[in-house]
Amino acid sequence: MNRKTAYLSLFIASVFMGQNALAAALPASPDPSVPVSQYVSRVNEDNSVTYRFFAPEAKNVSVVTGSIPVPEAVHTMTKDASGVWSWRGPVLKPNLYEYYFNVDGVRSIDTGTAMTKPQRQVNTSMVLVPGSILDTRAVPHGDLITLTYHSKALASERQIFVWTPPGYTSKSEALPVLYFYHGFGDTGRSAIDQGRIPQVMDNLLAEGKIKPMLVVVPDTEADIPEAIPENFVPKDRRKAFYALNAKAVDRELMNDIIPLINKKFTVRKDADGRALAGLSQGGYQALVSGMNHLESFGWLATFSGVTTTTVQDNGVAAQFNNPQAINQQLRNFTVVVGEKDEVTGKDIAGLKAELEQKHIRFDYVEYPGLNHEMDVWRPAYASFVQKIFK
Repeated sequence: MNRKTAYLSLFIASVFMGQNALAAALPASPDPSVPVSQYVSRVNEDNSVTYRFFAPEAKNVSVVTGSIPVPEAVHTMTKDASGVWSWRGPVLKPNLYEYYFNVDGVRSIDTGTAMTKPQRQVNTSMVLVPGSILDTRAVPHGDLITLTYHSKALASERQIFVWTPPGYTSKSEALPVLYFYHGFGDTGRSAIDQGRIPQVMDNLLAEGKIKPMLVVVPDTEADIPEAIPENFVPKDRRKAFYALNAKAVDRELMNDIIPLINKKFTVRKDADGRALAGLSQGGYQALVSGMNHLESFGWLATFSGVTTTTVQDNGVAAQFNNPQAINQQLRNFTVVVGEKDEVTGKDIAGLKAELEQKHIRFDYVEYPGLNHEMDVWRPAYASFVQKIFK
């Protein structure tokens, strides 16, 4: 063997050794002779859910179900011979449920499904148990449009989602518009995928329970240098981030988004034809923009929103001192909270007390036994859209 051949042999050997080392470092793959259905989570015929996670080398795997991480939501899973961990839960009511896996102390989404909760840091999966208003039914469907635009107020490129009712065209009669803000840490897709706005609107409209309207979902977070939420420790977030962000997003709404919708769609431009609502951080945004621009809206709602009880706003405070103007302007003002809300329960309690003290009219809805969660906000949204523009 000459020197060149020897070097070539050593090179080939090193390549194969490297490949073997790499293969040893890679995670195991499912057995290709086993149907994929044996590896993935699924809804069973009785509406229970079997959760599955493929992790043959893991020591302990559990599934955490629901939106509130409490001890009773943690379920220990068992591993079979193929390396699949599983746990079958109880029969569930039709709804959209959240869950994630704890794999040897590491939080993981369900890698066997594409249905994840839309968040800025994705760490939760979702499963739809059919049979509710959240289903995609065989009814006429509206269109979901994504608009990319330049926000002069924020000096950046932004996106919004717009749901239009079935059959809508630019030649249709001018329609009213609901502007809806999502919660902290989520994205606009949260209102679409988890809030299920397109399905709720399609189904309610098909049942004749709502008026045709547009629903506009902007981003609740401005993403400007001075208001990046990750730069604030949680205990300081309300004092610093919320107020800065709300003012910026308010400028975007009034100077960019509403003019954009007025230009691109055939919509009403009067206050009675414009509603504003939001959940959690989005509820604060709705309160700030709704009260600072009271003349622009006829309908207002905050679902479990942060309020001026903890995050002051001078414009809101000034408007609350003029209850007659609020009562005359707003056709409906809805305040919603879960009975056991540990995040914004005190905020809503403070807002409720102030509105009552100042004799400002509002609808108050408290969801028994529920916390700061979508099981409050989805039905609250469905109820609110049945009130407006009538």
